[in-house]
Amino acid sequence: MSHHLHNDGQRVKAEDSAHVFHSWSAQKVIDPLPVASAEGVRFTDHHGKTYLDFSSGLVHANLGYQHPKMVEAIQAAAAQMCTLAPGFAYESRSTAARLISEKAPDGMDMVFFTNGGAEATENAIRMARLHTGRRKILAAYRSYHGATAGAIAMTGDPRRWASEPAMPGVVHFWGPYPYRSAFHSTSPEEERVRALQHLRDVLMVEGPQTIAAIILEPVVGTNGILVPPEGYLEGVRSICDEFGIMFICDEVMAGFGRCGEWFAFDRWNITPDLITFAKGVNSGYVPLGGVILSNEIAETFAERAYPGGLTYSGHPLACASAVASIGIMEEEGLVERARDLGTDVIGPALAEIASRHPSVGEVRGVGVFWAVELVKDQETREPLVPFNAAGPAAKPMADLAAACKDRGLWPFVHFNRTHVVPPLTISDTDLKEGLEILDDALSIADQAL
Repeated sequence: MSHHLHNDGQRVKAEDSAHVFHSWSAQKVIDPLPVASAEGVRFTDHHGKTYLDFSSGLVHANLGYQHPKMVEAIQAAAAQMCTLAPGFAYESRSTAARLISEKAPDGMDMVFFTNGGAEATENAIRMARLHTGRRKILAAYRSYHGATAGAIAMTGDPRRWASEPAMPGVVHFWGPYPYRSAFHSTSPEEERVRALQHLRDVLMVEGPQTIAAIILEPVVGTNGILVPPEGYLEGVRSICDEFGIMFICDEVMAGFGRCGEWFAFDRWNITPDLITFAKGVNSGYVPLGGVILSNEIAETFAERAYPGGLTYSGHPLACASAVASIGIMEEEGLVERARDLGTDVIGPALAEIASRHPSVGEVRGVGVFWAVELVKDQETREPLVPFNAAGPAAKPMADLAAACKDRGLWPFVHFNRTHVVPPLTISDTDLKEGLEILDDALSIADQAL
């Protein structure tokens, strides 16, 4: 059996190398792992080696792999209706939209479906511009909003650079990051005050009357799992209200239980004007994303056609999987479990790990959404590897990732951080196993100091 698996792996890898053009990669440099199967919180390669997934794929498999109720729901939906044009009304989409809107704040009753997060972002900014009659969008540095033309323009990390000059009208600003403050703050409270004043200053020189929307990840994802200081998101909401600006919350990664809430912004009791979602809405079992609109914005298009659409908007199989996913999350209490795991297990364990490793500068997070930031020096906070490091400069982080994989843990590594983002369905035993492996592997980072 193992010989058969090995041969299959060689074939899969050869065909991948010959025909698959990978994203974000130099094609002849990468060495993708051929995976034979995945179940629960683990996946297995063609040599029979199993990995505990501390990345949830791309932080999307909130329910883990092959959840039986998800598989059953997709099979049943396929037997009933595999596809249909989006102009019709049909049960799976109607039900999914109702369930999603019920998780949103009051006054947000309409859902526009897309195939993923980037398309959700594109449509959210289109809605904001048409609703306000304004053109500019403010987006934060250290953000990621997708790789389509408008979404990559709003993205505030190096993935944007190759696409510039990009869509006009996007202005970037600094969001809060107490550990590496752009405002020389000495406390979270000071960071909140200065970050909000900075945003006001940007609005002043750009002209608030020209700004259609401010888009933020309520908890920044790939760029560091940056949890905002208390009061920051409320302050942004207040500024948007003051100047008639739409507040877009990008919940693609942080939403649907990841932060221990249905939406991350729920933690701060705010109501955005538009919410983008994808990933955790159905754990990526079938591609799905969307935008939740405030009733006020939806009313703009009551008698005026909305100029946007997608062939697969609200695909029947995708929507059926979203209905099943929301049901599973409720039945298994996964939102509450994610909150408790962060408070009772992950947070305390990472604090202990940090105390043992001189390479750990800070641990931070909420729910099942955590970052371990690695440094050369805890006093100066110099990153273990430079910003956007590649090649030999990135070796310490590459070595850490390799050490995790050797020990059977699949990590999520970005710049000078490793993120702890397993599926929400992970057991206490598996979670502790993964944290112990990470603890052991961090000795590799310590040796790089």
